[in-house]
Amino acid sequence: MIKGIAASDGIVIGKAFVVKESVLELPRYGISPENRDSELARLKQARNKTQVQLAGIRESLAAKAGEKEAAIFDAHLMILEDPMLTEAISDKIVQGSNAEAAVCDACEAYACMFDAMEDEYMRGRAADVRDIGRRWVNNLLGVETETLADMQEAAVVFAHDLAPSDTAQMDKNKVLAFVTEIGGRTSHSAIMARSLEIPAVVGAGELGAVNSGDTVIVDGCSGEVFVNPSPAVLAEYQAKKVKYDQRKAQLQELKDLPAAATDGTTFELAANIGTPKDVEAALAYGADGVGLYRTEFLYMDRTDMPSEQEQYHAYRQVLEAFGDEPVIIRTLDIGGDKELPYLKMDKELNPFLGKRAIRLCLANPEMFRIQLRAILRAGVAGNPWIMLPMVAVPAEVRQTKELLRQVEAELEAEGAEFTRNYKLGIMIEIPSAAVQADHFAQEVDFFSIGTNDLIQYTCAVDRMNQKVSYLYDPFNPAVLRLIAHVISCGHKYGKFVGMCGEMAGEPLAAPLLMAMGLDEFSMSASSIPKVKAVIRSLDIGRCRELWERAQKCTDGKEIRILLEAELKDIL
Repeated sequence: MIKGIAASDGIVIGKAFVVKESVLELPRYGISPENRDSELARLKQARNKTQVQLAGIRESLAAKAGEKEAAIFDAHLMILEDPMLTEAISDKIVQGSNAEAAVCDACEAYACMFDAMEDEYMRGRAADVRDIGRRWVNNLLGVETETLADMQEAAVVFAHDLAPSDTAQMDKNKVLAFVTEIGGRTSHSAIMARSLEIPAVVGAGELGAVNSGDTVIVDGCSGEVFVNPSPAVLAEYQAKKVKYDQRKAQLQELKDLPAAATDGTTFELAANIGTPKDVEAALAYGADGVGLYRTEFLYMDRTDMPSEQEQYHAYRQVLEAFGDEPVIIRTLDIGGDKELPYLKMDKELNPFLGKRAIRLCLANPEMFRIQLRAILRAGVAGNPWIMLPMVAVPAEVRQTKELLRQVEAELEAEGAEFTRNYKLGIMIEIPSAAVQADHFAQEVDFFSIGTNDLIQYTCAVDRMNQKVSYLYDPFNPAVLRLIAHVISCGHKYGKFVGMCGEMAGEPLAAPLLMAMGLDEFSMSASSIPKVKAVIRSLDIGRCRELWERAQKCTDGKEIRILLEAELKDIL
């Protein structure tokens, strides 16, 4: 059995198709000054061809899977046009490198910048840059790129890695599932697999023992892969597949039903979104508003600051789509690990604990003011909640309140249409903020618990470091106690408490969070049906009993075993 990362749900039994990675020898040679213009012209010609190919893939994907999925290639086209990248390549040619080497080296340097970022989603963009670089180099060499669209028979694809352009051209009738040696849940390939509903396992390690034609089982729910399984294992998974398909049909019927426990206690299930294009999926899965609207997309992959009007339209579009439902807009959450070419950002020894998020915004009040103006103006179209990331001390909230008062006065003096009916809250993601949640509850309207960083900082574990990743555990008793404390403090002062980290979309965690009294679970839209199914299967009394038992456990593993045993008939 091969164990990898469960990237896209589903169970598939079929024949393996192994993608043999073609290894091209990258030419490296010097370019004389008199030949630089012709080399730059060759570079531009190959770039134009790459642009045409990516645009073609985008249009094909839009027709097959919709505009939301096709938007991935808008980002690819933006990267291809990014002046930082194109200038870096041109500079290398001017310095004497041939075009192929210049593209390869500059793209790898650009990809490494994304690799170093803390945010898992942004790290996934490194694969996009490398994909673009490979295509550009192939076009310089005149090499035709083979695609999975050329598959003749339905099979399970095994590969070292699949570029986003590979998955975008998959034929769902031919690619039953895919397994890769590397990758993570937030890579574009994994995102695409979930969008196309193709089961996938990534980060599975060495796959050299798998041969084309082998009978394989892929369990995209558990991350397990079986090669040439025994008759007993085959029969077991045939039964599991029938059960999975039945369960999937049942979950689809929950879309318009409330997230209510059997005793009538209700909860809000909201969606985490990254751009307005994510609204379609959020509505399709029955989201009760937006629990986290990441605004970083407006600031990345460009050479100038997004204008107030551009931000206004991006916020208004989402607010209009959800009407009276709350849309929690997180203010810019960026820092020293994500460089913006138009904003002077000093190098820091530890950017993850440096001037980032609210600290960066308060240090650049004009930039912050523009974002707040855009939110208040767009707010007339819906129900805006403003959330501040990485707040450490109450003074940061007070400074923001003062800035909001100034912005309101400015807009009123200008005669602009804007709203004063907004809520102001904070992400609780720093242990010190969690511990003094009672103080913060007197300063804000709501909390949203950002578990990704809260776990990382509480357990002193770098979640990007595989050597210590076993310590990154949402069920660590210390983490659970902090979460319960935050919810208790919020409710003591009558404040709404939600959660927007990955833990909110973990069905196994739902009973404990229900027992603690969490008001809102916000997650990836596709996770909503599973969490809703768990909530609708439990009563609060049972959840509280589980929480009492969990508090007697000494580590996260014990708690996980307890929950798995109790929920085996539900999950």
